[in-house]
Amino acid sequence: MSWLGREAVPQVEHARAFRALVATECIVLPGVWDGLSALLARAAGFRALYLSGAAYTASRGLPDLGLIGIEEVVERAREIVRASELPLIVDIDTGYGGVLNAARAARELVEARVAGVQIEDQQQPKKCGHLSAKLLAPPEELEQKVRAIKQVAPQLYVIARTDAFEQEGIEGVVARARRYLAAGADAIFPEALPSEEAFRDVAAALPGVTLLANLTEFGRTPALAAAQVAEWGYRIALFPVSALRVAAKAMERLYRTLAAEGTSRSLVAEMQTRAELYELLGYFDYEEFDATLARSTLPEWQG
Repeated sequence: MSWLGREAVPQVEHARAFRALVATECIVLPGVWDGLSALLARAAGFRALYLSGAAYTASRGLPDLGLIGIEEVVERAREIVRASELPLIVDIDTGYGGVLNAARAARELVEARVAGVQIEDQQQPKKCGHLSAKLLAPPEELEQKVRAIKQVAPQLYVIARTDAFEQEGIEGVVARARRYLAAGADAIFPEALPSEEAFRDVAAALPGVTLLANLTEFGRTPALAAAQVAEWGYRIALFPVSALRVAAKAMERLYRTLAAEGTSRSLVAEMQTRAELYELLGYFDYEEFDATLARSTLPEWQG
């Protein structure tokens, strides 16, 4: 069935589905940045998605330095939910300003039918969590934002991220986590933990708390698997930019090959075929929806 004829899942159902997933297992949460990547993730069997601020800004040709605004993020989140009809967690950085801005972001994202948001305790200008010299905000700032989000959108799943490890160590991470939980956060995201010991220490200090492990590549965190962090008590294993990195490398190779050889023949075997793309998009379902369109046939390409 095409998107045009499919019934939209209410936001509250998306949030409920995400809560149920996290309650029953450690879920692998893949990062997506548009409708096509969301469809590919759904086809691979994922049951929830994550709109990464880093991946989205990179797709706009921008660095992850807080350069995008709420309107852009809401538009992209709406696209991803519409395409996939899966629970989506949206990275909203620091909430795009103060308490009122964070509350507005929450309300608009509820209207876009997202399951939840992730919000962090950096100050502007914010940085990627795995870089040095981040500006850490006082914990009361994120406390107030979490309370405001829960007041205007109580059904929204809220993941509170703390970047405190670099400056305050495990003690700071745990102290801030407890404050954010008391303010209403549903889960805690301790960013840029540098070792297995750090992951274990956070989990031991916060028993029973839903914890997210960010397993992004090329950062401060070692290469870990979801099964490992699950053993330590984490319920969400996040891979926020992995798909974008693979896609960007593949596109780089194609463009360099095309520039050098003037043909794409050597890479055809690595491409998604026309038939595969049409199947993913439900192309023929759209044709069936509009009786004025003649049924298309796929060309027989001599590659």
